[in-house]
Amino acid sequence: MYYKERKNKIMTTTLENTNLDEFEKLLEESFSKSFSVADIVEGTVMKKENDGYLISVKGAKTEAFLPLKELSSSEGVDSLEIGDEREFYVLKEENDEDGMILSLKRLANAQAWAQLNDAKIQGDTILAKVVSIVKGGVLVDVADLKGFIPSSQLRTGTPFDGLIDTKIEVKVLEADPKKNKLILSQRQAVAEQRDQVVDNILSELEEGQVVKGEVVRIADFGAFVDINGIDGLLPISEISWSRIKHPSDVISLGDTIEVKIIKIDNELKRISLSLKRMGEDPWHQIEGQFEEGQVIKGTVNKVTGFGAFINIFPGVEALLPVSEMAEENVNPFNTFKVGDSVEVLIKKFTPQEHRIALSIKDINKDAE
Repeated sequence: MYYKERKNKIMTTTLENTNLDEFEKLLEESFSKSFSVADIVEGTVMKKENDGYLISVKGAKTEAFLPLKELSSSEGVDSLEIGDEREFYVLKEENDEDGMILSLKRLANAQAWAQLNDAKIQGDTILAKVVSIVKGGVLVDVADLKGFIPSSQLRTGTPFDGLIDTKIEVKVLEADPKKNKLILSQRQAVAEQRDQVVDNILSELEEGQVVKGEVVRIADFGAFVDINGIDGLLPISEISWSRIKHPSDVISLGDTIEVKIIKIDNELKRISLSLKRMGEDPWHQIEGQFEEGQVIKGTVNKVTGFGAFINIFPGVEALLPVSEMAEENVNPFNTFKVGDSVEVLIKKFTPQEHRIALSIKDINKDAE
């Protein structure tokens, strides 16, 4: 309606005061600007209403409207003041009946997508907040946009609850606003940081040193621990003196632990760590406590085709060969199972070599 009334008014006034050519020129100038959805326009805040703001947009026929729900999350209801000049995103075009609908939220999103695309091109590192764990990775928030980090691109390799609400540094792998697709990588950001600091950090470390670190990844063969910005390997054999099936039996992602540096490879830029060596070697503790010929009780830790491993002291396993189980041939798997309590005789005791041989057959001989 406004557009029609304005047009009629201009036509009447102009026809009375000028010739037709001048009228057509004035009419063309009056409505020379048109705006489309997704355009970025300049406007001035004119008035606040209950459900939004009236905005005067340069070149528009009528005042535009900015709904409160279209404010960006960083701006509250009272963040705009009368007279403020801002850029706005055109959410809906004006027509003969209605003015434009504007958005600051969409403008912030468009700017965020542009910044993310620049970060991808430049290889910049950005901050992302982890908001939830989903199948195959984690969802993060970046400037009010939702992004996805696949498990393969996480430093830990596996999502865990301790990541939620934390801010992590990431690289942009893909930023496509049309598909609303934002894929990020924490692993690439960490790798770049490691390359920058590894030499300095290694120069400050030495073998035998005790350091604190965070468990950042767990695998079947061991765990990786962040030591001042670089990852050290904690092999499964160095986690506990006792036999464990998996590193997660003892440690968890996100744990802060004290470990001992057992090897530094400056050429390969690697460090090897030990958790079990933070305590006393149990093989040293048993010296003088056991002797050959002594009958003791132990617990079956593992059964194999050539014998059974018996725990006789915390962190100390001794071997009971299949030939020492009985006078006759026996099948170890039919004779023992993990957790069984057994009485055994120490047949050979050499703790310096971490070896103890056991026998059940000889106990029966002595009994006869």
